[in-house]
Amino acid sequence: MTTFAAIDIGSNSCRLKIAKVVAHRLKMLAEDREVTRLGASVFESGLVSPDAMAATLRALKRFQRVVQAHGADQIRVVATSAMRDARNGAAFQAWVKAETGWNMEIISGLEEGRLIHLGVTGAEPGAGGKVLLLDLGGGSCEITLSEHKRIKETISLPLGAVRLTEQFLTADPAPPEGLAQMRQLIARELRRAHRKIQPGRVPLVIATSGTAAALSEACVSKPAGQRVGKSAKALAGAIVPTKAVRKLAGKLAKMALPEREAVPGIGPRRAEIIVAGVQVYTELLDSFGLAGFRYSPLGLRDGILAQMLAEQDARTRVHREFEHERWESVLATARRYGVNPRQAEPVRAHTLQLFRELKTMHQLPPEYESWLAAAAILCETGKFINHQGHHRHTQYIISSSEIYGYTQLQRTIVSAIARYLGKSRPQPGDRALRNIPTEEHKNVHRAVVLLRLAEALNQDRASDVLRVAVKVYPKRVYLELEPGRTGAELELWSLRKEAGYFREVFGRELFVTLA
Repeated sequence: MTTFAAIDIGSNSCRLKIAKVVAHRLKMLAEDREVTRLGASVFESGLVSPDAMAATLRALKRFQRVVQAHGADQIRVVATSAMRDARNGAAFQAWVKAETGWNMEIISGLEEGRLIHLGVTGAEPGAGGKVLLLDLGGGSCEITLSEHKRIKETISLPLGAVRLTEQFLTADPAPPEGLAQMRQLIARELRRAHRKIQPGRVPLVIATSGTAAALSEACVSKPAGQRVGKSAKALAGAIVPTKAVRKLAGKLAKMALPEREAVPGIGPRRAEIIVAGVQVYTELLDSFGLAGFRYSPLGLRDGILAQMLAEQDARTRVHREFEHERWESVLATARRYGVNPRQAEPVRAHTLQLFRELKTMHQLPPEYESWLAAAAILCETGKFINHQGHHRHTQYIISSSEIYGYTQLQRTIVSAIARYLGKSRPQPGDRALRNIPTEEHKNVHRAVVLLRLAEALNQDRASDVLRVAVKVYPKRVYLELEPGRTGAELELWSLRKEAGYFREVFGRELFVTLA
């Protein structure tokens, strides 16, 4: 049974969750959390401080011992808002790699929102209808409108509790002028959110992360003598009314740190940033006209685990949902840059046919099938910028775009595959290959050849789509074209032009004939 480990390096804390696959589902084995305040210095100076780096690295090494004890087969380490902003983020990435062997991946705010959505809607009761998801972390706040487990809209705002505390709440208790300035910033960012997200009536609002947990315990009334702990079971299902959050915000703003620490559910470390966190929740709930929220212990690390399962096990429901969501994002990106997916579809279809029928020859990893399909749909996007040199523009657009479900490395590989459809060939020092591991370059070369053949098969866009039969022999490959209504001479000539590159990459002769 495969075991996954997900690590979320946030601006306030690091979190670990380990799960194994049992009957195509995830069974949780262990979880851990440590407050490291990675973002505190970033939001003040733009740099991660050496102390914050060291504290985070100590937490990661402790997590590593837990991961090794459970024999995890796959580990994914994700960093969020603080690392997005840090000018010395690359140095910290290198340090983490050197000390743990882990590749720390810095994800965008929108990808963070997507993964949170995946983790929450996959397991939270009642999340299958219309729901608004709120995740307030140390550096950012993700707001996502979901319907039938599909993201309708999502936005990431720079309203994290650590960020706002460092920027505005420099004294204790909170200075009135700082509170006023902070509320103005929150209101301005929420106006930006309203331009993108207009949820209307939402039957369910789910809030995740530590601030939501603290507010849930502090606000929800409890029967006399009953103590509500911080466990997920204790807090799950209770609705936290907006009026209770508003009332608590007023009280906490007047308290000194020792008083805040004594409030149930808050504790010493959360007390340092809770004033900013509760203000964001108050303004957000009032701004969207929400009656309250329900806390969920699920979050980013659950989404990471769910995606790891989806990528490995094609028989799971989450795999189908993930593939659908990812492909819809590819199509949306194509449309954004003036590409009609229907016109690009024949290239995609031929690319996939060649991938499947030449599998014994190219021996590409299975994930290249979806990456080639994406490259086929997006390979014309560069024309949005300029027809001249549009392949270079295509590479830039794909690698820089937010395409849900693709990591930065995966987008870089897709962009490199789509880059070399003109006269140029991949070279080791090329910018397109610079951020791709050297051991992956051979696969990129092979994928480029397949896409070039598919492009050559679709030279005459006015004709009907050509049919091609593929025959593979030890020293040669035959492509037999069935001419369309307007013939196939242009495609025949274009394919024969690729024979030299084909021989260079695969060591076999390419013969192209007409049926």
